[in-house]
Amino acid sequence: MATPFSLKPTLRGELVILRPIRAEDADVIGALICDDEEIAILTGAVHSRDEEFTGPSLDELRGIYGAWAHAEDRLVLGVIDRATGDLVGEVVLNDWDAGNRSCGFRTLLGAAGRGRGLGTEATRLIVEHGLRTMGLHRITLEVYDLNPRARHVYEKVGFVHEGTGRDALLLDGAWIDVHYMAILGS
Repeated sequence: MATPFSLKPTLRGELVILRPIRAEDADVIGALICDDEEIAILTGAVHSRDEEFTGPSLDELRGIYGAWAHAEDRLVLGVIDRATGDLVGEVVLNDWDAGNRSCGFRTLLGAAGRGRGLGTEATRLIVEHGLRTMGLHRITLEVYDLNPRARHVYEKVGFVHEGTGRDALLLDGAWIDVHYMAILGS
């Protein structure tokens, strides 16, 4: 059965192109994750700044991204920096709830894609696609308190803070809150 996530569009902005993810993108995404310790910290993948992130192997990542390229329960788009043509991250609509026309959102942007508005534009493009083209009513996300840069981007795009999960992440012996945010369509 086809779902709204079956269609894998290419979305174009002034700064980025969002295109369907491919299995071979795992090589770049894997390098982004391994080369940028900030990603593991900001996503809660480690519990100490000294902890080395050990995620899936490259072969496992290729399998994951290959499956996501055709998945009907999520939309994963690679973020291409128009200035360089490089893949700098990904944006994802997932956790689809058909009955409530809602889903979750997450993003991963490597250091080369930060600080130039690429994340804001990529977020805006995929959220507008979800709400307008796919007919979603609600898109949600979670962001840790230690990531105010991401929260600022989400607020600029229109996400609203709906609540806080206290002490959701233990990092370097300190508890970090998580914030729940959502944006609504019509």
